Amino acid sequence: MSSKTDLSIEVGGLKLASPVIIASGVWPQDAEFWSPGRLEGVGALCTKAVGLKPRAGNKGPRVHETPCGVLNSVGLQNTGMASFVKNYLPVARCAGRPFLVNLIMESEREVRESLAALRDVPDVPAVELNISCPNVEDDNMEWGLRPEGTALAVRIARSEWGGPLWVKLTPQSPYLAAAAKAAEDEGADAVVCGNTWLGMAMDIERRRPVFQRIVAGLSGPAVFPLALRTVWQVSGAVSIPVIGCGGVSCWRDAAAMLMAGASAVEVGAALFTDLELPRKIADGLSAWMAEQNIDGVSGLVGLGRR
Repeated sequence: MSSKTDLSIEVGGLKLASPVIIASGVWPQDAEFWSPGRLEGVGALCTKAVGLKPRAGNKGPRVHETPCGVLNSVGLQNTGMASFVKNYLPVARCAGRPFLVNLIMESEREVRESLAALRDVPDVPAVELNISCPNVEDDNMEWGLRPEGTALAVRIARSEWGGPLWVKLTPQSPYLAAAAKAAEDEGADAVVCGNTWLGMAMDIERRRPVFQRIVAGLSGPAVFPLALRTVWQVSGAVSIPVIGCGGVSCWRDAAAMLMAGASAVEVGAALFTDLELPRKIADGLSAWMAEQNIDGVSGLVGLGRR
């Protein structure tokens, strides 16, 4: 066997050269960073979240570092679907890899109009339906808290979008496995576990919470054990692929996610300190799999459950 193992895998309707996916909202939107030369080890990328109309995002501080991660309260800032199609999609198409449009689950009318706009342009490989953002006031996360809301959101999206549809779940749901099953039953091609965990920070000098919305989304190494648990829980409840997301910062984390039942992993906060991380994860994972005589990613998926 060669010193490295091939990492290609088909996940949720996409053919990936690597199971390492860049999560939404963390990769620079500059065209230089979407060129193939900057994406070694990357199997796919998720775009910044986009909705039908522009959003200004949240006021006040938006990012606060913690000892083992980062809190963010960006608030889904984006320029709206028309600008996204005109200015962002041409950049995404240069990546030489599949990409997923992270679509905000807004009202039924808005999400239908957004998907209609995406249908009208060529070469959009997949949609990642975001029903899980904790940093907005219009109840985006409410869609994902209960199986009934998840089912309705996916039913709406599926009726408008015939291509690969991934659903990004919220770890705040007390019914996570049931919500994932509801997404599967309504036609989702994969589920992502998941978005950030709710947390907060206190500015002791100001004697006030750091964020104007009080709570914010926690990501980074601190949440990895929690995210790993959700992957285990959800992969035991559905037959569609599960994508692990939360705290992945090295190849060993990726291996653990795959063993727990994920078919791929999304990398987010760790990229803030190392833009070469996807290559390092892919190289480390491939070399270790070769040493362990694991022939292909599919041989690692769910290995810890057998």
